[in-house]
Amino acid sequence: MPKDKNELPLREYVAVSLTWDLETIFSSDKKWEEAFQNVEELNKQSESYKGTLKNSATNLLQALQFRDRLFNQLENVYVYAHLKMDQDTTNAKYQGFYGRASSLIAKVNSSLAFFDPEILAIDEPILDSFLTESDELKKYRHLLNELNLNRPYILSEKEEKILASASEVLGSSAKTFNTLNNADIAFPTIKDETGKDIKITHGRYGKLIESENRDVREAAFKGIYSVYGGLKNTLASTLNGQIKKANFYARTRGYQSARESALSNNHIPETVYDTLLKTVKAHLPLFHRYIKLRKDLLNLKELRMYDLYAPLLSDVKLEFTYDEAKKVVLEGLKPLGEEYQSILEKAFNSRWIDVVENKGKRSGAYSSGAYGTNPYILLNWQDNINNVFTLAHELGHSVHSYYTRKNQPYVYGDYSIFLAEIASTTNENLLMDYLLKKYNHDKTIKAYLLNYYLDGFKGTVFRQTQFADFEHAIHQADQNGEALTAEFLTDLYFKINEKYYGKAMTYDQEIGYEWSRIPHFYMNYYVFQYATGYSAAAALSTKIIEEGASAVTGYLTFLKSGSSDYPIEIMKRTGVDMTTSKFIEDALKVFEKRLDELEQLV
Repeated sequence: MPKDKNELPLREYVAVSLTWDLETIFSSDKKWEEAFQNVEELNKQSESYKGTLKNSATNLLQALQFRDRLFNQLENVYVYAHLKMDQDTTNAKYQGFYGRASSLIAKVNSSLAFFDPEILAIDEPILDSFLTESDELKKYRHLLNELNLNRPYILSEKEEKILASASEVLGSSAKTFNTLNNADIAFPTIKDETGKDIKITHGRYGKLIESENRDVREAAFKGIYSVYGGLKNTLASTLNGQIKKANFYARTRGYQSARESALSNNHIPETVYDTLLKTVKAHLPLFHRYIKLRKDLLNLKELRMYDLYAPLLSDVKLEFTYDEAKKVVLEGLKPLGEEYQSILEKAFNSRWIDVVENKGKRSGAYSSGAYGTNPYILLNWQDNINNVFTLAHELGHSVHSYYTRKNQPYVYGDYSIFLAEIASTTNENLLMDYLLKKYNHDKTIKAYLLNYYLDGFKGTVFRQTQFADFEHAIHQADQNGEALTAEFLTDLYFKINEKYYGKAMTYDQEIGYEWSRIPHFYMNYYVFQYATGYSAAAALSTKIIEEGASAVTGYLTFLKSGSSDYPIEIMKRTGVDMTTSKFIEDALKVFEKRLDELEQLV
C-alpha cells in the first residue's frame, strides 16, 4: 500500500471485489495467447472465400457466417487486452497485449477487405433471389440493405485492403493522446480545504472543482490547465492528426465531408446535427439565465469557469459510498421492472464493474465488452452524487448491451453509437425523478437536486452541443486548408465558449485550452449524440413515469433491438422522431420547468 494516503494504490492492492472479473473472458493470459493464435489461424481461411460469394446463396451464407465467427473471436481477444491495459496503463505487458490486438484487428480487416466490394458486385436481382432461396440468409437482409446504401462509397478490393492496412498507422494520433493523457501526464499538488497537500488526478479533479472553497477550485482549475497549456503544441499535433485522418477517409471514399461520412455509418441525416446546433443555439438565452442565477446564488462579483460546478447550497452534503449508491440506483430504476432489476443485481454480484481509482488506471468511466463477454463497466469512484449518476449512466449502457446480445444474433448484436446515450441517460432521468420525490419535503435538498439536474443538462446538452460546434468547425477548417495550430484551436475554442456561456461569465484564458483534454474529439463526431440522446431520453423517461408498464414494454423492445434496423426507425417505434426538433425542444422545456422551480425555491 502507498505510504502517503494522497497517493493512489497500485493495482495489486485493490480489493478483488471492487475489480471486474476478466477471467470470464479468458481464465489466464495463457488462454488469451491461445485465443490470439486461434484467430490468426482462422484468419488464414479468409482467402478461401474470396471470389465465391457470388456463386450461390449457400456460398454467400457460409462466407457471412465465417466472418461473424472470426469477428466474434477477435472481439474477445481485443476486449480482454483493452480492459487489462485500461486497469493499469503503465503495465508494459498489457500495453503489448493491446498493441498486438490492435494490429490483429487491422490484419483481419485487411484479409476481409474483399467482402463488401464482392457483395456489391452481385447484381441486385441475383442477390434478391439468394435471399428467397435461403431462410438462414434472410437474417442478413438488413445488413445487405445497409451495405447497398453505402454502394457509392465502397472502393475496389485493392483500395479497401490498403485502407484497412493503414488503419493502425492512421490511428497513432489517438493512441498517442490516450497514452499521454492517461499514463504519462502528471498534474501538480495543491492545498485542499484543510490546507493539506493533495495531488491532482483525473479522478480527483471532478471533486476538487466542486469544492466549497473557491481557492481550491481555482487552484485545481489553474493547476490542470497549466499542464495542458504546457503541452498545447504536442496536443494540437495529435488532434490535428485525428482530424486529418477523418477528412482523409471521407475524401478517399467520396463523401463531401467527414461529418457526412461519420453520420452515414448509422444512416443519420446531417440535418439531425444541424437541427441540434440550431435548436440549442436558439435557446442559449435560457442557458444564460441559468448562468446568471448561479452567479447570483453564489453571490459573486465575477463568475469564473471554475465556479460552474461549485455547490450552490453549501449546507447540503449528498455523499454516497459505493455500497450506498448501489441501493439508491436499484430503487431509482424500479420503474423499469423486475427483469431489469435482476440484471442490475447480476452486474453488482458478478463483478461486471471495476470500481475504484488506482495508479495508472484510465480516467473517466465507460461501459465496454463484446458479444461473448459481460458488458463491463470502468469507474473511478468518488463518494459524491455525480458518481451515483455515473453508475446509473454506465449501467444503462451495460443493460442495453445485455438485452441486445440476449435477443439478437451476432450480426445485429450491437447498437449504433447514435442510440447508445439514450439508454444511459434514461437511467439518469429516472434516478433524478426518484430523488426529487424522495426529498420533496426537504426544500434545501430538493433545490440541490434541481441544480444538479440543471448542471447535468448543461453538461450533456449545452456543453456537448458546444463541443459538437467546435468539432465540426475544426473539421471544416482543415478541409478548407486552415492549419490547426495550438493558437488557432485555442482562439476558436475560447470564442465558442464565450458564445455558449454568455455575458454573465468572466473568462479565464485557461479555458481556451479545454479542447486539449477532451478524449471524445478523437472519436469522430461522437459528442453530438450525447445531446440528442439526452433529449430523447427525457421524452422516454417521462413516458415510463407517466404511462408505466406499457411504456416499459416499448422501452425494453428498444433495448432488445440492437442494430436490426436503422436507428431513426428504432426510435420512431418508441414514439420519438429524431429527425425533427420537437424532442430537443421538449427536453429544453423540462430544463426551463426545473429552472423555474429552482428560482422559486431559492
